Amino acid sequence: MNAMDNLPLWAEILVAVLLVISSLFALIGAVGMLRMKDFFQRMHPPALASTLGAWCVALASIIYFSALKSSPVIHAWLIPVLLSITMPVTTLLLARAALFRKRMAGDDVPAEVSSRRTESGS
Repeated sequence: MNAMDNLPLWAEILVAVLLVISSLFALIGAVGMLRMKDFFQRMHPPALASTLGAWCVALASIIYFSALKSSPVIHAWLIPVLLSITMPVTTLLLARAALFRKRMAGDDVPAEVSSRRTESGS
């Protein structure tokens, strides 16, 4: 007798649907990355898709283990919460590094925004 014998049918179906949705997010992110033209546009689809996919996998994990133990098991939420915090920061740092490299190469990029106030402003 294994663990799947004790899992209700509704939980199996819901977990399977969530995992398929998660894989669709990954596929959409990969296709979006291939279709975009430059680095800055290519950063967004995988970041968004991986975050949404991680939420789906975590929800599937919570449903699966909660149904097995017949009590709420929510510690899997820690993974997508940490991903939701770190993914935007990582994306921002990658964008800044790429922009810095383009500026050093002399490419045409937006001007650097100074954090100092202008003399005419105040």
